[in-house]
Amino acid sequence: MVSKLRRTAAFAALGRALLAGVRGGPSLGRRLAALPRMVLATLRGQYDGGARLALMAAALVYVLSPVDLVPETLLLALGLVDDAVVITWLAGALLSETERFLHWERGRARVIDGWVVGSAGRRR
Repeated sequence: MVSKLRRTAAFAALGRALLAGVRGGPSLGRRLAALPRMVLATLRGQYDGGARLALMAAALVYVLSPVDLVPETLLLALGLVDDAVVITWLAGALLSETERFLHWERGRARVIDGWVVGSAGRRR
């Protein structure tokens, strides 16, 4: 009974941390809302997250792929370890990349697209 209460309290604390943002960072809702914008900015060539997004997509396909069921059926617990490692990496990559994107997006709001003019008036 006590362990169930501890587990419930731990999950409640995790949920609050994810929704409120950890250490003052963006909340989970802001991060998830930023995903479509991040993919669009990457496809347009405005944001440099292409390689990281490709790796995250490959990890997601690996975890969801029915082909991956074979190791689980043959190796039982050991077959689940690879999925756990990939899911852990994917969650960390998603959190860090969305935070990096939101920071980039805030900085971009202060930038005006155009030409850089040097001290002699020439365009660079």
